[in-house]
Amino acid sequence: MTLTDKSTPQRVLDVRFWTETLLSFTLTRPPDYRFVPGQYSRLGLPAESGQMVWRAYSVVSAPGQDLLEYYGVIVPGGLFTSELKRIRPGDTIHLDKHLFGFMTADRFKDGASLWMLATGTGLGPFVSILRDKAVWAQFRHIVLVHGARHADELSYSEELHAMQQRSDGQFRLLQNVTRDDDLAALPAGVMRGRITTLMANGQLEEAAGETVAPVNARVMLCGNPAMIEEMRAQLHARGMQPLRRASPGHFVTENYW
Repeated sequence: MTLTDKSTPQRVLDVRFWTETLLSFTLTRPPDYRFVPGQYSRLGLPAESGQMVWRAYSVVSAPGQDLLEYYGVIVPGGLFTSELKRIRPGDTIHLDKHLFGFMTADRFKDGASLWMLATGTGLGPFVSILRDKAVWAQFRHIVLVHGARHADELSYSEELHAMQQRSDGQFRLLQNVTRDDDLAALPAGVMRGRITTLMANGQLEEAAGETVAPVNARVMLCGNPAMIEEMRAQLHARGMQPLRRASPGHFVTENYW
């Protein structure tokens, strides 16, 4: 199978560096490239050796947009990101013709509240979900928890806070950091501590005004595998079960590492 059989070349439209290592970038979108928010693409860039290197990136844009947006981190020495950090508008990135992933909100068939818990760039698919009107019609309450090491890594904050202000109480944004020790210097509302700790001690539920229980909550986890494993254990302890293709459940997960 040739490169053109499995992928299409797409032009880079824009690149934004949130920090020295965190960036968002947009690509042209093929007319027939359709996705469900929460799914991910495979993107290809040629390495110095000339070999094509492929990596998975969740789509951040909404289904109705005529471009594709992605959010990622530059990994020191990474084969793909060593090339990615040099991309500029007008450059080419190859896009696999197929979509991947099953971490989509439409898989839940019940539940009043949706909790989305992300660490780092695991935020990406949740931004896509929130940019689509379907999730707002599906759940009465939506809570997004984004954890990062430092406050300057809480990307998309302005857009997410604007969503919260417009939501008339339907949406709650909760942010936390793990390595900033000066609490007085943190932006208003940002908590200090790991997501798993803040869930276990009740701080997240108190801040959201919502409980995480089988009767009402559906949960999506994306990010650090350690966070996901700890949260899985906590959710199991609350009587919650993973969503399977053939059976209903209360939570879905996707490692983003």
